[in-house]
Amino acid sequence: MKLPPLNALRAFEAAARHLSFSRAADELSVTPAAVSHQIKGLEDWLAVPLFRRLNRAVMLTDEGQSYLVGIREGLEL
Repeated sequence: MKLPPLNALRAFEAAARHLSFSRAADELSVTPAAVSHQIKGLEDWLAVPLFRRLNRAVMLTDEGQSYLVGIREGLEL
């Protein structure tokens, strides 16, 4: 089974925890655009939206919330 890129998973987990691409970018020492690009690639890879992008915020979709549980467990190991 092929896994998604680790950087995309880290970007997703940080953005989901902060509910902010900018804060995730600060934590990961990358640009917000890089976080957005990683998450978009992950969403394309999974073929599901993980975030709802609002004017000045992001919210996890139901799929994103479910995916976050597994990703956190995996990254903690």
